[in-house]
Amino acid sequence: MIKSTLSINAIKETVKSLHGQDIIVKLNLGRNKYVTFPATLNEVYPSLFTVSPYDKNFLGKTAYSYSEILCGRVKIRSAAK
Repeated sequence: MIKSTLSINAIKETVKSLHGQDIIVKLNLGRNKYVTFPATLNEVYPSLFTVSPYDKNFLGKTAYSYSEILCGRVKIRSAAK
């Protein structure tokens, strides 16, 4: 098992710092399938955060938990980079 260097609290603080900004979301769908899309980080809640994809036809889910970042299923980064 690979130990993560981040904790849930560190992930929450990072997500809070991106609140309201443009981000790039990368989802791991399994079996080497990935979906990457630009979005805006809308709301930050105690157990999850929501994003608004720029593509209005996007059919995937738009609310993610912090544990999904911890286990590597979701990756977010600022679009300014």
